[in-house]
Amino acid sequence: MIDIREEIQKRILVLDGAMGTMLQAYKFDENDFRGERFKDYPSPLQGNNDLLSITQPKAIKEVHAKYFEVGADIIETNTFSGTTIAMEDYQLEDLVYELNFESAKIAKEVAQEFTLKEPHKPRFVAGSMGPTNRTASMSPDVNDPGFRAVTFDQLRVAYKQQAEALLDGGVDLLLVETVFDTLNAKAALFAIEEIKAERNVDIPVMLSGTITDASGRTLSGQTAEAFLISVSHIPLLTVGFNCALGANLLQPHLESIASKTEFGVSAHPNAGLPNAFGEYDETPEEMAEQIEEYLKKDLINIIGGCCGTTPDHIKAIAELASKYSPRKLLVARY
Repeated sequence: MIDIREEIQKRILVLDGAMGTMLQAYKFDENDFRGERFKDYPSPLQGNNDLLSITQPKAIKEVHAKYFEVGADIIETNTFSGTTIAMEDYQLEDLVYELNFESAKIAKEVAQEFTLKEPHKPRFVAGSMGPTNRTASMSPDVNDPGFRAVTFDQLRVAYKQQAEALLDGGVDLLLVETVFDTLNAKAALFAIEEIKAERNVDIPVMLSGTITDASGRTLSGQTAEAFLISVSHIPLLTVGFNCALGANLLQPHLESIASKTEFGVSAHPNAGLPNAFGEYDETPEEMAEQIEEYLKKDLINIIGGCCGTTPDHIKAIAELASKYSPRKLLVARY
């Protein structure tokens, strides 16, 4: 079995693009989200993309395949909101294990198909672990600054359940992504370390934060460098950033960590900033041109796309990445 830790030394690996952007094109309605199994469910389910791994698995499989076809090395499972905390919105907490397990299984099947066809280019599955819809560092109530909507331990338990199901489903690595609150991320990393000890496994972990605005900080107030320092005690495959910004605006934050870490560095920016209608206009060529600056400056080991990116964006990025060598890793600590 090929380990991603070996492949990342050989070449720049390409992560997939947006799952949500692709699913929007299917124009699924409430009945599609429900399927036969949930047709009488008491809560509205439209918008719960993770549920589509159970009710519309063919579509999820198609999206994964489209990204592999254009050159992606890694696809993310359809589990961005796959915790009991996030699933409370749909009253589907009891379904979390199945959601993650089935999503991982679907992705792994597609990855194995492509690896068999092209053994020189092994494909990998990253178990996507999103930030949840709560923050452990800040109060959601301006009148009660000391209030917290979630505790560290609640996050740890929720993330542990998600990670165990993803591993059982066959993922090759775990991706804790879109981190706007480092305390949330630390709960996820703590849970993963617990699983590694209990199962005696050494699963690679990617960690990807989000710089929320022009201040250059995460929502919980950290600069890129502070974010790096606060998680560097954990053995990581990569540390990096995704979402919120386009490729050009993300570059200075990647520069600030690339020179200060022995881990790999990852990036999956948005296709620019959203327009007045919340849509992303940046073309594959425009995005690739900006990402080439990352490659020229030797900043990254894994590159992909977030909101607004499609297989066309990933194809342009993959073609570009194939022309460059990966950023050298100083010490293989992960």
